[in-house]
Amino acid sequence: MIAPSILSADFARLADEAAAVPSADWLHVDVMDAHFVPNLTIGLPVVKSLRKATDLPLDCHLMIDDPDRWAIGYAEAGAYNVTVHVEAAADPVGLAKNLRAAGAKAGLSLKPGTAIEPYADVLKHYDTLLVMSVEPGFGGQSFMAEVLDKVRVARRLVDTGHLRLVVEIDGGINADTIEQAAEAGVDCFVAGSAVYDAADPGAALERLREQAARAR
Repeated sequence: MIAPSILSADFARLADEAAAVPSADWLHVDVMDAHFVPNLTIGLPVVKSLRKATDLPLDCHLMIDDPDRWAIGYAEAGAYNVTVHVEAAADPVGLAKNLRAAGAKAGLSLKPGTAIEPYADVLKHYDTLLVMSVEPGFGGQSFMAEVLDKVRVARRLVDTGHLRLVVEIDGGINADTIEQAAEAGVDCFVAGSAVYDAADPGAALERLREQAARAR
């Protein structure tokens, strides 16, 4: 699965940029509040407008403080998957239940320095695990290969039946890094500049998909 990140798209043409990747599995939407991360991007009003402009499933990644308060609004706005950071959530189990009740899949994200093992039981309540392979906040950063050990742990937990979720990775995914991420066991790859900096974003997406499929 490939989820192009609109963080690398033209914000003045988001409907057109979504239309440029019709074969995307999800459209990844980075929401940042300038508190949890040192950057400010888009919020709920833009997500509501984007929902009307595309049929692609919206994969909303909330890099925000107090997601227990704000995340449900994104589910109610029609996001397919709403991902919150375990480092910011006060009650991640309760939040997962509330997101599902509001009609969305529930995702939990871990920063590069956050271990997965303490959250193995929490992840039983989630549909997606988003492993950050850069420090959250800005696009265009270099891939941190050391997080692949975390991916391998998650893959084992899924393959042995301890967890039932999609393993997703976000940060520095491109033609040079997607194969090693796929080999480690990633199911869904968030790609920003590797897709939207290309002359043909749709073709770039398909090339990434082919690379990942070969590596898996």
